[in-house]
This record gives sequence, C-alpha cells and structure tokens, in this order.
Amino acid sequence: MEKLIINSYEDFAARLGEQLGVSEWLEVSQERINQFADATLDHQWIHVDVERAKAETPYKSTIAHGYLTLSLLPYLWDQIIEVRNLKMLVNYGMDKMRFGKPVLTGSRVRLVASLDGVENLRGICKTSIKFKIEIEGDRKPALEGVATFLYYFN
Repeated sequence: MEKLIINSYEDFAARLGEQLGVSEWLEVSQERINQFADATLDHQWIHVDVERAKAETPYKSTIAHGYLTLSLLPYLWDQIIEVRNLKMLVNYGMDKMRFGKPVLTGSRVRLVASLDGVENLRGICKTSIKFKIEIEGDRKPALEGVATFLYYFN
C-alpha cells in the first residue's frame, strides 16, 4: 500500500472531501488487550478474564477496551499518510465519536479515513479527519468519528 504524501496546507486543501486511504488489517490479540489493561489500570473482567467472558458475556469472548480501539488510530493513520516538512503535530480533539460494535479478541481491524475539513489558522493547518475503524467481516464499524489535528509546517 502506498502512503499519501503531504507537504503543505495546500496539499491537504486539494484533497478536501476525498478518501485519504485505508490501512492494513491489525489483529487485536489478548496479549495486546492485557498490556492495555496494565497500562491504563482498567482490568475489567470483560477484557482480561477469558474463561469468565466465555461463560458470562453474549460475545463468548473477551473484548478490546473501547479506548484501546481508539488508541490504535495513530498507528493505523501512519500507514495511510506521510506528512513531510512538519515541525510538529498536535491532537486537537475528537467529535461525533461512537463505539458501534465491540472488538472481539482475535479480530482484525483497519482504518478508513477521509478529509472532512481543512483550515489555515495563521500558518497552522487544522484538519478534520473522518475516520472509521472497521472490523474484518463486519458491516458495522467498531468506532467512527472525526479526529482534529493541528499540523505545524516548517
């Protein structure tokens, strides 16, 4: 898969309304879920207790934390786009974010992203990226929303 190359505000502006790309699939393993639980101190049993989840949840499996799914966004985003001539990138916000479907352990997810908005704020490029994290084999996405980033170009 070839990354989209962006060098400036003008490059972003030229792609307004377009799909920017689709990432590769990434497996969400129990090991990844456990590591996230350790990092966030969120050890709720539906994420980490495999036997109890099999017996007591409608999913018959542990599921990824919603915030784990969200935290994959930068990694998956990096597969889609390469921004050059960049001094700094800042996360600005999330809007219209919805967790549509739980990610069962062992599922594979990917990112589909499009450019929803772009503004030049006195030399700072503010982008609104409409994103959807899809689950392989499911029509309903795990997560969707709009991520806003501030790109400071050299």
